Amino acid sequence: MSHIAYINGLYEPNKNALINIEDRGLQFSDGVYEVIYVWNETPVDYGAHIERLSRSLNELNIPAPMSWRSLTVIIKEVIRRNYLRQGIIYIQISRGVASRTHGYSREMEPSLVVTAKFTAPPSEEIVKKGVKVLSTPDIRWARRDIKSISLLPNIIAKQSALDVKAFESVFYKSDGSVTEASASNVWIVDKDKTLITHPTSRDILGGVTRATILKLARDAGYRISEHSFTLQNMHVADEVFLTGTTTFVMPVVQVDKHTIANGYPGECALELRDRYIQYIKDVDPVMAWNV
Repeated sequence: MSHIAYINGLYEPNKNALINIEDRGLQFSDGVYEVIYVWNETPVDYGAHIERLSRSLNELNIPAPMSWRSLTVIIKEVIRRNYLRQGIIYIQISRGVASRTHGYSREMEPSLVVTAKFTAPPSEEIVKKGVKVLSTPDIRWARRDIKSISLLPNIIAKQSALDVKAFESVFYKSDGSVTEASASNVWIVDKDKTLITHPTSRDILGGVTRATILKLARDAGYRISEHSFTLQNMHVADEVFLTGTTTFVMPVVQVDKHTIANGYPGECALELRDRYIQYIKDVDPVMAWNV
């Protein structure tokens, strides 16, 4: 069965779906996107994802293609047509179609694409072993807080990790401070069992899962500090873990050639992963769609 996509007013099988060759998303990466996890046909943190999508559009002066209520109707229909019980919904909005030139008309009509993908979170086997990450210099543009479709440095970093059988690449700046990973946020746990993650700023994308984990951790009584840390801090941390929409909570046991603590997934990461999975299982299928 071919997956069904929504593209600018039409529902089409993916193999038949077409986009204009002069779409600015295609030619300039002039657009934004969101990835929303779906569990039992219900979106996880839907309101937070739409809020971030709205912010990204505003930061790039791209108008929303429709009301959020109308977009919600479309997303529900894409889930229904694809019989999507568990997986992701991908939303992409570009500035629109125009003759290729750097300047653009503010009257352009944005393009909207919504697709579905069947996928499961990382397996229990991977989680129980933990993963290796690679460090790489952060050469991205200075507005990492915008969820832009311009992802070439992220792609290169991710592939560099995969090439050495690592799970992720972790970005660091010239001063050695860690920002985030190619497709996830980074956390460490210090000797006092304090959870530390980079504060939201233009240096990182404010992860929706990151925000949920912060809340769950606070509710569980964890000490939390949002401040920058270095690769050296990661090397000597009690724990390192990643969070993301499709990553959930992933324990890290090795950074480059440095083994983290005893080389096994840490208790904090595993507990927070269990709490997060319970959180998404408890999502109310009606209230989940509130924006």
